[in-house]
Amino acid sequence: MLFSLLFVLFFRNQVLEMFDHAYSNYMEHAYPADELMPLTCRGRVRGQEPSRGDVDDALGKFSLTLIDTLDTLVVLNKTKEFEEAVKKVIKDVNLDNDIVVSVFETNIRVLGGLLGGHSVAIMLKEKGEHMQWYNGELLHMAKELGYKLLPAFNTTSGLPYPRVNLKFGVRHPEARTGTETDTCTACAGTLILEFAALSRFTGTSIFEEYARKALDFIWEKRQRSSNLVGVTINIHTGDWVRKDSGVGAGIDSYYEYLLKAYVLLGDDSFLERFNTHYDAIMRYISQPPLLLDVHIHKPMLNARTWMDSLLAFFPGLQVLKGDIRPAIETHEMLYQVIKKHNFLPEAFTTDFRVHWAQHPLRPEFAESTYFLYKATGDPYYLEVGKTLIENLNKYARVPCGFAAMKDVRTGSHEDRMDSFFLAEMFKYLYLLFADKEDMIFDIEDYIFTTEAHLLPLWLSTTNQTISKKNTTTEYTELDDSNFDWTCPNTQILFPNDPMFAQSIREPLKNVVDKSCPRGISRAEESLGSGPKPPLRARDFMASNPEHLEILKKMGVSLIHLKDGRVQLVQHAVQAASSLDAEDGLRFMQEMIELSSQQQKEQQLPPRAVQIVSHPFFGRVVLTAGPAQFGMDLSKHKSGTRGFVVTIKPYNGCSEITNPEAVKEKIALMQRGQCMFAEKARNIQKAGAIGGIVIDDNEGSSSDTAPLFQMAGDGKNTDDITIPMLFLFNKEGNIILDAIREYEAVEVLLSDKAKDRDLEMENMDQKLSENDSHKQNSEEASSASQDVVAIRTPTPLELMRLVLQSQHVCKGITSLRNKKPRQSQTPKLTGIIKSNLWNPY
Repeated sequence: MLFSLLFVLFFRNQVLEMFDHAYSNYMEHAYPADELMPLTCRGRVRGQEPSRGDVDDALGKFSLTLIDTLDTLVVLNKTKEFEEAVKKVIKDVNLDNDIVVSVFETNIRVLGGLLGGHSVAIMLKEKGEHMQWYNGELLHMAKELGYKLLPAFNTTSGLPYPRVNLKFGVRHPEARTGTETDTCTACAGTLILEFAALSRFTGTSIFEEYARKALDFIWEKRQRSSNLVGVTINIHTGDWVRKDSGVGAGIDSYYEYLLKAYVLLGDDSFLERFNTHYDAIMRYISQPPLLLDVHIHKPMLNARTWMDSLLAFFPGLQVLKGDIRPAIETHEMLYQVIKKHNFLPEAFTTDFRVHWAQHPLRPEFAESTYFLYKATGDPYYLEVGKTLIENLNKYARVPCGFAAMKDVRTGSHEDRMDSFFLAEMFKYLYLLFADKEDMIFDIEDYIFTTEAHLLPLWLSTTNQTISKKNTTTEYTELDDSNFDWTCPNTQILFPNDPMFAQSIREPLKNVVDKSCPRGISRAEESLGSGPKPPLRARDFMASNPEHLEILKKMGVSLIHLKDGRVQLVQHAVQAASSLDAEDGLRFMQEMIELSSQQQKEQQLPPRAVQIVSHPFFGRVVLTAGPAQFGMDLSKHKSGTRGFVVTIKPYNGCSEITNPEAVKEKIALMQRGQCMFAEKARNIQKAGAIGGIVIDDNEGSSSDTAPLFQMAGDGKNTDDITIPMLFLFNKEGNIILDAIREYEAVEVLLSDKAKDRDLEMENMDQKLSENDSHKQNSEEASSASQDVVAIRTPTPLELMRLVLQSQHVCKGITSLRNKKPRQSQTPKLTGIIKSNLWNPY
């Protein structure tokens, strides 16, 4: 399909409008705070909001979003706004705060942002049109910050502490940090670009020296037989704390910085290390189109059955490496997941179910889309960019910016807009649709950091004070001609074949709906007499020893997971023969199809519990598990709305003793001691219009646990007509806390969150109807005492509350977060969920 100039122009301008919407709202409602809270239209100031745990370590009271956005302004040709922003940073930002921050996040976002801003500032000054007053102020701030990060490197290994106090360093009596023993590989291995650039810009070598020492230590501690690194390492001993390895969270940018350090600094040792790791990744972790974590000591054994969204950067890195085919395959798989859920969930299983439902507007997939388009010139990737833009506008856009998704399944929002959204997302989307003539500088003269900040390539020949070659380490000999060249050339990649990329994508079009294409079954070699027919998936029983022995012969291993599921993994090389391996492949395909069919027949999507009363007004949406019985909320679009009340007894396993309070209300009860269907019958008998079961497992949350679905009791449950939903402990406590604070709490049980603006209009209409009804009849007023006991706000007051509410969501927190390279028979992984429904 040919894309017209108007198409490209339209979406380029759309990106600019979206950026303006996000940036202007940050500047108007949040600056000088670190980040914007787009639902409540105010700034997020650390210490003034409930702690979100490690996520808040990125906040240092240094106007994070503005610094992170500096070079994005120039990429988008907003030079006037850039000049104003630089002046604000110089005038307002204080880096000497008594606050503990993440070394990793501060490096990539703040130090990187200052260096990126400095890079484009001196470029604009050289052009003679803008920034003529600039005298390196951003670089001076970057150097000040660099020195504030150096105390974190005071370890015997050279690996930095994960956190540092900007004012007092580490291990100082007032520092409140320095007792940590572990850090993630990416946290220690994603420093070299910013630190080396700081050294090259300033001529002060200590920064590059410290970053190189950390990288050298990680390289020395790699698992020598697999050449893989773990997720978490002890900063004092170098022992691997978490020994699983992948390309996602915890490791991702370590690999990225090895390759990009070679590009920026011209040091061959970085390329040699990257190639060694990349060979291991493609040998063990890559299972096209999947990228699955493995154990570093047993790399043929998968470490988990799900993937996290941060691995979406990897196809872009493969493009830089020049290995295009697997990049296209993984990117297409991710795109199919996005088309199913509108966004990429924080984590999803190998059969593409949601594992963690959040989406904090991450830019990694947009990054890979941009690089694939630049490498292939395939307009398909412009269509992908169009989808991303439309989904952001349709599902994430709110009046004061763009809000992260709390749950991609229900469409609920979270009151956060991370700085990387402005630093990266709009930069990559704009570049995707921009031509060279749309840019005021040549983007090819720069390399992107992991936060998409721009560092000039001429730094490779500036202030070289470090010895380049690491002579202490021998590198593995790699028999792969693909390592002889780096950075893709489309004339080499796609010789006379513009359909090359499409031919790779085509087999993956249905990968999400059908986990793998149906394989070719082997021909029957004997008729009548001979060996027994192969084991079929429909006949398999995990408790049958004979079946388990057959699996072993076919190279299929069975693992019982803690959550009750069973994982089947096939390693063709472990099969007794090539024919047995082929039987194992067919068995896996059958089992995946059987499991997929069972889930389609049985598994319901998540439901939503939306708090609609004052002062929430529909802004708080909780992910709820459905029931196999009772009212089907998907067939009742209006849902069930009512005030909530705690029943007595709380477990709901006997006759309700407070029926007068439960009548016409939605009953809250605790899980346990009897079946869900029994609880439903008891509250229905007491007159409840719906029920919410709260998990009794302390600390459980929909953020970290698979969707829970309530089963019946094995009997006919047609007598249950009210809706029943299940909330994990964390979400249930949000409602209980609301009751303690506001007493009368009204919720809406529905199949998905209702539009907040529409909810307000409906509420206004109902309030108007109530006012009219009261004037006509005193009796009607007395019949609805529960509602009118609270003073009814006017529509204007309601709107002000929505726009100006002061943190109504107390207590809500957010979680941030094999095979040889070539084999005759591919390996498949199937996940069979043996306990989709739970009656208790």
